[in-house]
Amino acid sequence: MTQVDFYILSSDSPEARLKIACRLADKAVQRELGVFVLVESEHDAHQLDELLWTFAQNSFLPHRLAWNTAADSIAEPVVIGLDEHATGGLGGDGANENWGLMINLAPTVPEAFGRYERLAEIVDSTPEIRERGRERFRFYRDRGYALQTHHV
Repeated sequence: MTQVDFYILSSDSPEARLKIACRLADKAVQRELGVFVLVESEHDAHQLDELLWTFAQNSFLPHRLAWNTAADSIAEPVVIGLDEHATGGLGGDGANENWGLMINLAPTVPEAFGRYERLAEIVDSTPEIRERGRERFRFYRDRGYALQTHHV
């Protein structure tokens, strides 16, 4: 069963959510886990794409956008996409059963989260985002998922 971790931020900055997503992805890649970052829109995907180039000095986290499936593309350990990309179309065999972590930056419960070992939910202090996070927390809790909360 997927372990679900909630990262509760004291900030209401959208960039803070993206930076935490970068840090979590970096840690997962260091542990040789594949990462899928679920975003709400292509605009959000491009913002995260840019930040992954610069979030830490002297480091680069190999990544790509899910819809960038060039034939000569190397299988990057981090893929950024929408819910429709979380279950396939990532290149290779089209499945992501070997993907260890999904990071959810979208406001809803991801459709394919159960295919991942871990799910990271990032919630900031914006009232709407906080409320949607509470709804997702109840969803997972009511279905018996192991939940952990981290205040960042």
